[in-house]
Amino acid sequence: MALESLRWRTIEGLRNTRKGKLKYDPDWLDRGEDIVAGCGEGPSLSPLSGLIITRLSPQNNSRLSPQNSSLGGLYQVPSLREETSLSSKSSSSSISAHNAALSFPEQAASPPKVDARGAPQVVFDDDRTNPRPLSSPSPPPTISMLSPRATQMAGCIRICEERHRAKAKEELRLRQETHEQLVISVANRESEQLKRFEEFMELKQRKDFQRMRDMMDRETKESIGRQEKLKEEHRHRIKIVNLRLREAELQRSREAELERQRQTDGRERLRSLNTVQEEILKLNQLLEPSGQAKSLPPAADLAAYITRGNQLCSQVSEVVRTTAEGEFPGVEDMAVAEGALHQMRALIRVMQEQAAEVQERKRREQEEAEEEERRKQAELQAKQEEQKKAMQSAKEKARKQGLQTRAEDSTLKWYKELQQSAAQCVQSLEGLNTAKDLQTKKLRMELQKAATIPVSQISTISGSQLREIMDKIDKLLSGRSLASGGRSVSVSQHPKGLEFVSYKLAEKFVKQGEEEVASHHEAAFPIGVVAAGVWELHPHVGDLILAHLHKKCPYAVPHYPPMKEGTSVEDYQRILGYRVDDSGVEGQDSFLKRMSGMIRLYAAIIQLRWPYGSKPGSGPHGLNHGWRWIAQMLNMEPLADITATLLFDFLEVCGHALVKQYQGQFWKLMLLIKEEYFPRIEAITSAGQMGSFRRLQQFLEVSLRSRQMNPPKGFLSSTFWRS
Repeated sequence: MALESLRWRTIEGLRNTRKGKLKYDPDWLDRGEDIVAGCGEGPSLSPLSGLIITRLSPQNNSRLSPQNSSLGGLYQVPSLREETSLSSKSSSSSISAHNAALSFPEQAASPPKVDARGAPQVVFDDDRTNPRPLSSPSPPPTISMLSPRATQMAGCIRICEERHRAKAKEELRLRQETHEQLVISVANRESEQLKRFEEFMELKQRKDFQRMRDMMDRETKESIGRQEKLKEEHRHRIKIVNLRLREAELQRSREAELERQRQTDGRERLRSLNTVQEEILKLNQLLEPSGQAKSLPPAADLAAYITRGNQLCSQVSEVVRTTAEGEFPGVEDMAVAEGALHQMRALIRVMQEQAAEVQERKRREQEEAEEEERRKQAELQAKQEEQKKAMQSAKEKARKQGLQTRAEDSTLKWYKELQQSAAQCVQSLEGLNTAKDLQTKKLRMELQKAATIPVSQISTISGSQLREIMDKIDKLLSGRSLASGGRSVSVSQHPKGLEFVSYKLAEKFVKQGEEEVASHHEAAFPIGVVAAGVWELHPHVGDLILAHLHKKCPYAVPHYPPMKEGTSVEDYQRILGYRVDDSGVEGQDSFLKRMSGMIRLYAAIIQLRWPYGSKPGSGPHGLNHGWRWIAQMLNMEPLADITATLLFDFLEVCGHALVKQYQGQFWKLMLLIKEEYFPRIEAITSAGQMGSFRRLQQFLEVSLRSRQMNPPKGFLSSTFWRS
């Protein structure tokens, strides 16, 4: 662009010079003339000179005299510039040979139109490219009117102008050539630079493309390599996983086989243990004085035999108690039981031998002194009386040395009555539960929802919410209509509606303790206070709550059900409270968690009373039942892991209320637990069961040290009932 601008500035400068302003004939190229052809011609007259020559003809000489003033203005020598301009329109002639010659036309033509300088005017067509002169194409004759000196000067001037014009033309041509060469060189250089730039860009593109292709090839190779490596690793891992799966399957098969073998051996050992216990109990009955009075040894020896027999029975009972926890007796347990059986047999054999010796001695004495038989008869009777007293004292001593393995008769009677009442309720509801008609089934479902949904909504949000729930339950049990699921439902719609609702309500309360309280211990108090309120207003529901609680958690009685003959292990575990399904027996942790939840709910019900009740006094199942439960637990042999867990849960929930009720007597009971009962728990606790043992130990130590028990977590204060 800079060269192009320089070129145009050069042309503009040339146009503005004096020579650049010269006018040229535009038709010279059409006529085949040279651009400077007129510069070499001599001066000539213009076409108007014909008029002058006509007037200067002989006919008009008189009028063309030099003195005639009329020709003074016409006969004038044209100037050099006019001659030069006019000579461009005349034909060429020699300067030296024809200066004075005159050419006249044979016939005068009409004069052409001229401009102010005397040049003929030209008229252009519409095309503007083919100019045509207005005058005739044949020029008129010319004549030179100059003197030789003027002609010579004009020639010199013309020569100088021609030289100057030629020189200027040459310089212009050279400058144009130089300029064109410069432009061409610059254009060539720019073109070469453009080519080099394009080549450079093309090279760069090729390099970038090659680099990109190399990079893509390299990445492709790396990706292929990684894929191959991943495939190889995947195949290797698949092999490892398959090997592990096969090993795990083999291990599972071996473990299943071992478990089956263990179960088989355990059942076999359990049958043998039951046989051993049955035999040792039968042998122990032989030690009783009511069997064979005459064949018994003396009273002192008999008391020792009875004590030893009871000890051997206790050893076997300890082994049997482990089976009550869902475990099979081990080889060591069987060795202990068989050893106790052998000792019992030996004890019976020694007793029988001693009895035989006594009989033999008596026989000899009778043979030796028949005459003294009557006198000694009285002594013998007195001696027998002493033996009876000794045996009774031995029994009392044996009873004091060992704890009970079963609940008291009154407790068992109360337990059985509750279970019978619940069974009768279930039997009476059989028609409603097995009904096939759609209306009865729908009513049963609505009654069940009306009973269970309010219990599920019990929480510690506010006391007003518990009052609403209590009102709903009381309204339902009282026979009034209750809105449930958009419908009105009442127990009076079916003859067994009240019993059905009572049974389902009690079952739901116990289930909440089994699930909700087991997971959130503080939930025992809102659920317990509502249960206590329902119990107070409807005692039949309270009995069903106890029946359900005792069935799912016999330790709430407390009662350790023995395994009866002919009962399978699964059924016995269900009696103990374990969940047994197709997948097997639930784990010990889950079992203890559920038992803990139900004991906590029971402890909360014992100490709570519905604050809006109308009956004075304590709750329907007061703290005296809590004292009875602890005393009964302490009179029975402890069970590993279970006794420590339930004692801790019960004391943590109900201990504060028991302290306020019994004060010093309760602290004596706590001291008895720590000094007398706690070592028994420690003796039967294994290394894997020390968690509950440690919790109970720490609780007892802290409580006895501070001589106080703080209210349990979640206890409902007076401010709660105002919320």
